[in-house]
Amino acid sequence: MRIDILTILPELIESPFNHSIIKRAKKNKIVEIFIHNIRDFSNDKHKRVDDYAFGGGAGMIMKIEPIHKAIMHLTKQRDYDEIIYTSPDGELYNQKKANHLSTLKNIIILCGHYKGIDQRIRDNLITQEISIGDYVLTGGELAAAIITDSIVRLIPGAISDESSALSDSFQDGLLASPVYTRPATYNGWKVPDILISGNDKLIETWKFEQSVERTNKLRPNLLND
Repeated sequence: MRIDILTILPELIESPFNHSIIKRAKKNKIVEIFIHNIRDFSNDKHKRVDDYAFGGGAGMIMKIEPIHKAIMHLTKQRDYDEIIYTSPDGELYNQKKANHLSTLKNIIILCGHYKGIDQRIRDNLITQEISIGDYVLTGGELAAAIITDSIVRLIPGAISDESSALSDSFQDGLLASPVYTRPATYNGWKVPDILISGNDKLIETWKFEQSVERTNKLRPNLLND
């Protein structure tokens, strides 16, 4: 899989991709991640990528020209399954969406900034808009990092125990059940007896019941969905 990220702050997004699962996935050629500085596509002598909004209003707008040139530079080299824009008014991101994106071959993620990008880019080039939550960030870099992380860990081979990702919260529409490890007793706090019983069938039943109970308590909307 190949992920191209367009940003005006490449240094902000580089670090998350140089550690842990993503670092290993890159090393093992499971995923390729390329970060492109949108300023490199600006014709402005000062490499400016923002300007005032037509019609007035507070804040600056990301200019159409450098973004268009950056996207065209990439799409002339290969086909992309999705061109994603990180935006607070995009579709709310969830595990189902992450699962789908992890099956694609090539995607572009455009990081928003300032008051947003020129609407003509959204109307003509963007295929999907994603929000990671109902709040506003300084820019889309952190959102792009979150989306990328959630995708890469699902690609076969990225995690040594692939069943681990399949048992994560939200994969089956439920929150994960509580987890415990050794020692079985610490400070008078005990692990539930069922988990050390050795009865796999009863353990799986317990885990499912705990997942439903926890979801009903913490995220009842998931059960409604």
